[in-house]
Amino acid sequence: MTAPLCAQDYAELARARLDPATWAWLESGGADECTTRANLDAWPALRLRGRVLRPLAGAHTRLELGGQALAHPILIAPTAWHGLVHADGETATALAAAATGTPYVLSAQSGTAIEALATLPEPPLLWFQFYAQVRREDTLALAARALRAGARALVLTVDAPVNGVRNAEQRSGFRPPAHIRSVHLEGLSPPAARPAPAGGSPLFGSGLLESAPTWDDVTWLREHLPAGTPLWLKGVLDPEDARLALAHGIDGLIVSNHGGRCLDTLPSTCEALPAVARAVAGRIPLLADGGIRRGTDILKALALGARGVLIGRPALHALAAGGAPALAHLIQVLRGELEVAMALTGCRTLADIGPSVLAAPPPR
Repeated sequence: MTAPLCAQDYAELARARLDPATWAWLESGGADECTTRANLDAWPALRLRGRVLRPLAGAHTRLELGGQALAHPILIAPTAWHGLVHADGETATALAAAATGTPYVLSAQSGTAIEALATLPEPPLLWFQFYAQVRREDTLALAARALRAGARALVLTVDAPVNGVRNAEQRSGFRPPAHIRSVHLEGLSPPAARPAPAGGSPLFGSGLLESAPTWDDVTWLREHLPAGTPLWLKGVLDPEDARLALAHGIDGLIVSNHGGRCLDTLPSTCEALPAVARAVAGRIPLLADGGIRRGTDILKALALGARGVLIGRPALHALAAGGAPALAHLIQVLRGELEVAMALTGCRTLADIGPSVLAAPPPR
């Protein structure tokens, strides 16, 4: 292959360099992977409305998000174990993020501690993603640790109280190597599972759901965080859940179906985003992830109501292909594609992007 020119080029390089089991872990979706495919198919299916002779002098991609000034609307999504795809792991990701002015939402399942990334000579803008733990005090401890290290926002993932059924990963026999660890979770209390009785309920009889988080846990966390701490929820697809998030004092939502890795046959992010945007009606910002592979996808997400997007698998593809320089290049490629799409739809700034750039009404 010649030098990579787009996200798909990096995906092909990554597949050639990773062992089949690691590739299956990275790419697999839930069950029959309908939602994973839908994420990829839905954005290109939306058509854009090209405009001509629009004033474009002084064009830029700058925005403000949660009180933070950003150069562009691309963020790096929280994904586990970057050390599986590159020896420098999350450090390489952080270096690329810093070099491109890209916020990095660090996963609690990372193999590198947030303190190490925050003290790099040129650290990125760090957010921190985590799950509600069995003990509320562990959840709060994770949040407090991230804030002490300088995290500018907290992201609580709420769409995976249990793992999805990922058959492709199961068939591959994937097991993380011994050196791959989730360093932020060490020493915390894991969910207490008990063997289901013979012929009994496999999940409901295991006791795992007895500690599944509820809105009461969100309320408790919101009340115990320092005043002014930005708290986002990741994994909201339903407009009723979006309205509940507003009622619980949430500062922002990430519209996401977990990359299609949990419940299969959920709608694509592209399909779900408009209804969530109508529900919040601009009262809090929205981000979206799932299937973003082109700058035109970013433009469409913004047209449907998002303030920005997150890239998950593409970031790992680039990392596998060439570490920090490759990831920095991919981010610049996506930003460049967005700028081209903005120019050709007559949008001078992100504020000019709205439903009118779409050639047909957005999905409902």
